[in-house]
Amino acid sequence: MNVKDLLNITDGSLIVGNSEFNLDGRDFVKDSREVKEGDIYVALKGEKFDGNDFYLDAVNKGAKVCIITKNLTDEELKIVKNKCINIIKVEDTLGALQKIAKFKRNLYNIPVVAITGSVGKTSTKDMIASVMKEKYNTLKTEGNYNNEIGVPLTILRLNNEEAMCIEMGMNHFGEIRKLTNIARPTIAVITNIGTAHIGNLGSRENILKAKMEILEGLIGNTVIINNDNDLLNKWAIENKDKYNIITYGIKNNSKFMAKSIKSYENKSEFYINNQKIIVPVGGEHFVLNSLCAIAVGNELNIPMDKIAEGIKNLDLSKKRMEIIKNEIGTTIINDTYNANYDSMKAAIEYLKEIKNKRKIAVLGDMLELGSYSEKLHKDVGLLVDKNIDILITVGKESKYIAEKSNAKEIYEFDSNNQAIEKLKSIITKDDVILLKASNSMNFNEITNSIK
Repeated sequence: MNVKDLLNITDGSLIVGNSEFNLDGRDFVKDSREVKEGDIYVALKGEKFDGNDFYLDAVNKGAKVCIITKNLTDEELKIVKNKCINIIKVEDTLGALQKIAKFKRNLYNIPVVAITGSVGKTSTKDMIASVMKEKYNTLKTEGNYNNEIGVPLTILRLNNEEAMCIEMGMNHFGEIRKLTNIARPTIAVITNIGTAHIGNLGSRENILKAKMEILEGLIGNTVIINNDNDLLNKWAIENKDKYNIITYGIKNNSKFMAKSIKSYENKSEFYINNQKIIVPVGGEHFVLNSLCAIAVGNELNIPMDKIAEGIKNLDLSKKRMEIIKNEIGTTIINDTYNANYDSMKAAIEYLKEIKNKRKIAVLGDMLELGSYSEKLHKDVGLLVDKNIDILITVGKESKYIAEKSNAKEIYEFDSNNQAIEKLKSIITKDDVILLKASNSMNFNEITNSIK
């Protein structure tokens, strides 16, 4: 692409610059502080900031193209003309970013796997990408870049890669629809339908509808689902004649099923089609993630031994069932990125299975649950039984977890600092500590204080 392409795609106007300026190999950046020499800066607007206020910072750091919405003063025009850069004015910078990403995606005829679901999106994406890398140079979503900004920025990183693995998140109806029509996946993956964001959407059935928007941008008709999930199982039965539905599961009869599962503190093992699979993370939910990755790998004609190698070499994103050993030998399970009932259940069940250690669960509020909040926190509390030695809760809503828990010892706190003080007074080398809450509870603060 060149600047002229950007102008045509975004219906923008070139305030300063050269329309033939080449954009190949240049990064799109939304934060002026992260700009490097040659980058393309996009001045996005948020509730509390306006990227247009920082475009000159981007220019001074070496940006060669700035996409903005503001009118320039005479003084600003003089500055940018002396810098010999390109300034493009558009009506809406976010809309422009999305249009550019969609244009770029359509230039490539490559496999694109898109993943959504109520829980496990990121870890499943990591697992699938690890398998895809056994055959393709694969671009994957990094960090939390799974929204209306992150997905376009991910696609715009595409350079020499031969495939993409894209995570798609949402809070409301219409968000997945927008993302899938930008990414145009060739395979759609739905990990499960749970209770995340139920406060916004009102019911699990509505969450299913919102997640299934992913199919609106699908090229072809291949859909991979977790058949153990009740709503997805029902959906698959009702839509078996409309789509090429590939199922995976542990409990319900599926095309890809794990046999002879063995669980350990830091790994799981199982067999599928006589192939031994070693998952370098414990917990049944990671067995499901592996089965999903196997289904994707099979669809992409990756040999089973290569699929197994990809799973074994999993590089998991931080703060997702991240196992840390601190200085005294305590095992810390850092699963602090986010939380809802389904992910809480999976993490607690994993903690319960660990042998020969004192088990401590530090649990905080789950957010965006609306009128369901009290019930779902109490449901989590019922999971924390006498198999958990110590329960520590932090936050207003998590008091409902403590109320229903039957753990051997229970402590309730209002702040992370109180929880940190308690943990430091009791932890030993023989403990295993699970830390889990919604991201805005900032539980990583607790992790950093005890690791």
